[in-house]
Formats: sequence, structure tokens, C-alpha cells
Amino acid sequence: MRLRRARAGDGAPTRALFHDAVHRGASLSYSPEERDAWSPSPEAPPDWEDKLLRRHTVIAEIRRSPVGFMTLGEDGYLDFAYVSPDWTGRGIGRALLQAILREARRSGLDHLSTEASLVARPFFARHGWHETARQSVIRHGVALTNFRMEIKL
Repeated sequence: MRLRRARAGDGAPTRALFHDAVHRGASLSYSPEERDAWSPSPEAPPDWEDKLLRRHTVIAEIRRSPVGFMTLGEDGYLDFAYVSPDWTGRGIGRALLQAILREARRSGLDHLSTEASLVARPFFARHGWHETARQSVIRHGVALTNFRMEIKL
């Protein structure tokens, strides 16, 4: 596995990975209606790649194909944290999170926050994150449960 920063051209493959993680990886935790609201299409919206490039985005690759990615904003908000369902349980999420934490410390951040799905909450909890709120967010008219979480650095 190789970790690298996002670059031009990463939009389509990361969006496909995101869609697959939502639809296959979250299938035991969210209904089909919820997953369709969360990620209606594998096609990247026009601003998807720009979002990746404006943030500190780390991509995990195996054989030059993305298998996971995480993004960190300048404000310490971890927005995207996804690993392909074909590659979960192999340390990819941990490696991505360690790279994000290193960048956060290098940038002088003293804490990070995220909104973790039902699937991601146990991962973040195992890595020292604390739940601060359970919430219901509306996506395309459908309520999705997630959790505000944070970690002190």
C-alpha cells in the first residue's frame, strides 16, 4: 500500500470508491433508501475533485488504484473517511488516519472533529475519538443518523 496526496484526476476514482463504500460497505447499517440519499450516483459532482484538492487529502493506493481516502480541512474537520469494502480490516483506515493526524499536528491543530456514520463510529472510537452528539442529518429528504466526534491532539 502506498499513501499519497490527492492530485488532478482523482475525482472519478475516489467518487466511485465513496459510492461503493456507501452502498456495499454501509449496507448492514443503513437502508437502501438511506444509502441512495447519501450517495445517489457514482458520478462525481462538478465540485468533487476541487473539494479533494482544496483540503489535505490522503489517498491509499494498491497497484495504483485508490482503496481509501481521508480529507482534512484547515479547521481540523475530517470530512471524508472511506475505505473500499474489498479492503476493510487490513489497516488502510488506520494508516490514512495516522497520516491525517501527522498533518494536523504539523499544522498546529489541537483537536479534530468529524461526523461519523454508524459504520465509522467504532473505528474512530478505537482510535481515541470521543462522541459528542448523536444527530440526524437530512440528505435528499431522508434522515441519516451520524455522530459528532472529536479527538484532542
